[in-house]
Amino acid sequence: MKQRDTVAIIGVGLIGGSIGLALRQRALARTVVGIGRTASRLRIAEEIGAVSWATTDVVQGVADAELIVVCTPVSHVVDHVQQVSRACPANALITDAGSTKGEICRSLAAGLPGRGTFVGSHPMAGSEKSGPEFSDPNLFEGCVTVVTPPEKSPEKPVSEVEAFWQSLGARVVRMSPDEHDRAVAEISHLPHLLASALAATADPRDLVLAAKGWRDTTRVASGDVELWRQIFTENRRHVLQSLAKFEKVLSAFRQALEGNDSAELVRLLDAGKRNRDTLGS
Repeated sequence: MKQRDTVAIIGVGLIGGSIGLALRQRALARTVVGIGRTASRLRIAEEIGAVSWATTDVVQGVADAELIVVCTPVSHVVDHVQQVSRACPANALITDAGSTKGEICRSLAAGLPGRGTFVGSHPMAGSEKSGPEFSDPNLFEGCVTVVTPPEKSPEKPVSEVEAFWQSLGARVVRMSPDEHDRAVAEISHLPHLLASALAATADPRDLVLAAKGWRDTTRVASGDVELWRQIFTENRRHVLQSLAKFEKVLSAFRQALEGNDSAELVRLLDAGKRNRDTLGS
C-alpha cells in the first residue's frame, strides 16, 4: 500500500491502537489521527505512539482523512460510519473492524448519507485484554482478515481495503457478510460462549488446581462482557445454529460415556484431534 497522508482511527483500543502502531512503524501514513470518547485513553494512545494526535471531535478528526477505520463495538459501527460519511472528504475510503458483518453491511448497503465509500472488514486478531496500552504493531502479522464487500461493489475500493490489511501483515480472505457471520459463529463466537460456560461451571474452590489446560481453554472468557453481549446479539441466528451443532456432538459424548462405549469415545476424540491437528501448533 502506498503511503497515505492521513488515516483516522475511530476507537483507539487494542485493535485501533495496534493499527495505528503498525501504520506508523511501517511508515504507511504520514499522520494517524485517533478519535474517541475518553480523553484518558486517547492520551495513552498518543504516549505509546499509536497516533500522531488525538481528538474527541469526529468532524475534526476525519476532515482530511483518506482512510478511516472504525474500531468501535459492533452496535455502534453503523452510526459511526454514517457520522464519518457526513464529515470526511469525498474520496475517503471507510472500513471497520467489527466482529459481525451481516447487520452492519445490510444497514449500509443502501449507501452512505454523505461522502466516502464503505467496505466492511474483520481482522481475526485480538486478545482478552482491551485498551490502547495493550496495542501491538505486529498483531495482524499472519492473521486472517475477512473483507466483506456488498454485492456488485466496485472492485477498486474493495482491492484498496484488502491492500490496506495486507500492508499490516494480514492474509486477506473475501467473503459475503452472511458467509462471514456463519463461519465466525462456529470458529470464534461459539468457542467464546463455551469458554465462558466452562469457566462459570468450575467450583471456585477447585481453581487452585487450574493449570495450563484449563487456563488456555478458558482464556477468552476474560474478554469484555458488554462487547461479547453485543457480538452474540448481532450474530444470534448463526450462534444458535452453531450451538445446536455442538449440542449434537456433546450429546454423542454423553451417550458414549453413559454406555461405557470406548470405541465411540475414541471415534469422537479422534475426530476432534484430526480437525485440530490440521492447524498445526
